Amino acid sequence: MNFWGILFIAAAVLALLGIVYLVSRFHKFSFMQKFAKKHPVMAWLISAVPVGGVFLFGLINLYAAIVVLLHLMLIWGICDIVSFIHRKRRYSWSVRYYAGAAALLITTAYLGAGWFFAHHVFETDYRFNTPKELGMERLRVAQFADLHLGITLDGEEFAAELAEIQKQQPDVLVIVGDYVDDDSKKTDMIRACQALGEFDAKYGIYYVDGNHDKGYGNYRDFSLNELYDELEKNGVVILKDESVLIDDKFYLVGRNDRSDPERAPVSELTAELDSDKYTIILDHQPNDYAAEAETSADLVLSGHTHGGHIFPAGLVGLAMGANDSVYGTEVRNDTTFVVTSGISGWAIPFKTGCISEYVIVDIYDR
Repeated sequence: MNFWGILFIAAAVLALLGIVYLVSRFHKFSFMQKFAKKHPVMAWLISAVPVGGVFLFGLINLYAAIVVLLHLMLIWGICDIVSFIHRKRRYSWSVRYYAGAAALLITTAYLGAGWFFAHHVFETDYRFNTPKELGMERLRVAQFADLHLGITLDGEEFAAELAEIQKQQPDVLVIVGDYVDDDSKKTDMIRACQALGEFDAKYGIYYVDGNHDKGYGNYRDFSLNELYDELEKNGVVILKDESVLIDDKFYLVGRNDRSDPERAPVSELTAELDSDKYTIILDHQPNDYAAEAETSADLVLSGHTHGGHIFPAGLVGLAMGANDSVYGTEVRNDTTFVVTSGISGWAIPFKTGCISEYVIVDIYDR
């Protein structure tokens, strides 16, 4: 079982414990205490109603409901502790339950911001210099990953975001995995691929698989081959453990996802490349930094981590060794690594550890 699977099982267990705790917290409000004196059983039932209301987020998906429940539980617990310390020091024991009101307000604001950052896409810009001859004034690469089509962006909404990327006039557009999700709809997939066909990039559009593109179940209404067909029909080049020399100026090396048992070592993919030419590796999961830094590659573009998605999941994953990086840039040897937080995210329609983004990378000769 992977890191995310373990994390969500643990979250589900905590959520069950949290239900009991939260019902007891709603029961603690002064108006409920007064009501309980005459109607003790009814008071507990009414206290359970707002907790049950949290599960309306289950209409989005179960993970969304669990995330809301866990955040409310954690923030409420912190407010209770702070309130207890404050009252202890001031010897004040007001019957008004201010900690509960504060918990509700803070949770609403925090997850409201998380919803905003999941559903609004930002542009993140990087500029790198290289001693290698590019044969052009500047190479502009547009990158996005982790669309997970249908989570926060459907086909039309993705087309609108792609129009924003088009305004930056990139020389090449790269899609670094998890373009679709397990329950993406075929109609959305076709529309998203059509949008790629309308995109104008001098050196074209290139795609590599992510772990979700193949799907983890049989309930998606299109196959991986149908996805490939739609991508290729719209001019997208699919790279599967292979490299391509573009206009005799730079290489793109597209790696199969780490989940593919037949994935080739990166040393094998780069062994025959001209080390004097600029080389960009597309690798969905940022998990092979040591090997990639030993090649002649200049830039490695990844996604997968969603920038942490829900704080502090990214830091926990990093501590567990699930990834070599969670977000941003890192340099090893002469190789620069970039991890994007993704243009959308998997399952959870909140982002409290990052933003949704696409990336524009400008590369210049020194």
